[in-house]
Amino acid sequence: MSALAPAAPALHPAASAEPRAASFLTGTLVLSRRSLLHSFRDPESVLMAVLLPVMMMLIFVYVLGGAMSVGDGAPSHGEYLAYVLPAIALTSAGFGASFTAVVVSNDMTTGLIDRLRTMPFPAVTVLLGHTVASLVRNLLATVVVVLVALAVGYRTDAPLLSLLGAFGLIALWILVITVVFATLGMLAGSAEAASGYGFILLFLPYLSSGYAPVETMPGWLRAFAEHQPMTPLIDAARALMDGQAAGADALVSVVWCTGLITIALVVAGYVFPRRTSR
Repeated sequence: MSALAPAAPALHPAASAEPRAASFLTGTLVLSRRSLLHSFRDPESVLMAVLLPVMMMLIFVYVLGGAMSVGDGAPSHGEYLAYVLPAIALTSAGFGASFTAVVVSNDMTTGLIDRLRTMPFPAVTVLLGHTVASLVRNLLATVVVVLVALAVGYRTDAPLLSLLGAFGLIALWILVITVVFATLGMLAGSAEAASGYGFILLFLPYLSSGYAPVETMPGWLRAFAEHQPMTPLIDAARALMDGQAAGADALVSVVWCTGLITIALVVAGYVFPRRTSR
């Protein structure tokens, strides 16, 4: 009787998990770099995402700032600049994230997912790559907005910890809106549709406390403004940038962001495998 060949040693779960984790991380980094390079090859979109919020800030401050009283004193450009700066920063996140919806839709419809099947990367790294790249782009745009605000006279006595808290809230919203727009890009059948689906989200900052106190709004609009995610986010960021306690607004903001990103991830988890299956 011939001797039986020895059985192959069983692969330890940790040994197989490590290559998968490395592949996942490598794929995310590679595709993040790809998305950023594509952004820089489309300078018009990058300039629009950066310059449009800056232009809006300057227009709002110098056209409306002298007539809009947002405090106890007389209207002033400097006071209104401090008032609208958080709203401008959060609005710029929406402009940048809308670009993500378009490029995700392009990747879903132009065969990139099929090409990834020949690579040692999970297909979901496409979405993660776009998310990381969008975070980088939007954070850079936010920095530019703040630098321009400083150049035209914005000043604050807020401690560093408060400023970091405000920046953290803005970064959290950038993450949320990026995931939401990436999900819209998966749902859309074309890049044009992806851009249109997210258009309504870009109006939320204008229908909030971002550019005018909600107390000045009609009753029906005030009710909407007080019960949508942008108002607590803007109020919390504004308070922190002014060196004050954010209070319940910060908690409500985190709850809104958690709920929105959870819904977006659930929808993405349902749609993505169906859109990428053969």
